Amino acid sequence: MSLQDVIALQPGWLQYWLIWLTIGSMALPVALLFWRSTRMAALAAIATGVGSELGIFWLFDRMGYVKLLGLPHIILWTPLAIYLAWLLKRSDIPKWPRWIAMIVLATIVISLAFDYADALRYVLGERTPFAKPA
Repeated sequence: MSLQDVIALQPGWLQYWLIWLTIGSMALPVALLFWRSTRMAALAAIATGVGSELGIFWLFDRMGYVKLLGLPHIILWTPLAIYLAWLLKRSDIPKWPRWIAMIVLATIVISLAFDYADALRYVLGERTPFAKPA
């Protein structure tokens, strides 16, 4: 069973969240490439998004659908969230990229809240896979 198969078995709200997560953390940062003041943030967001996805697939292949799958987000997106928060304090960021960066930041912060909670549950002993890969 692939990760996509397991996700298809999850509640609808989670599937919709994962669609938004892809848009908010991978697609929207591409738009930030158009402004010089946000290009570095765009590249950082795209790189950490790709790295997170690769890490999640790697963990899934080794452990199954466990609460630790958010670990790549924690490792890569925590510094990105700090960087985006710092970026948004700058006064030279135009209106549209500021709004885009805020949406990206909000999306990854919400994801990180779930990821930190799940990782903590895993560390505290909740290690049974939700669904076992075939």
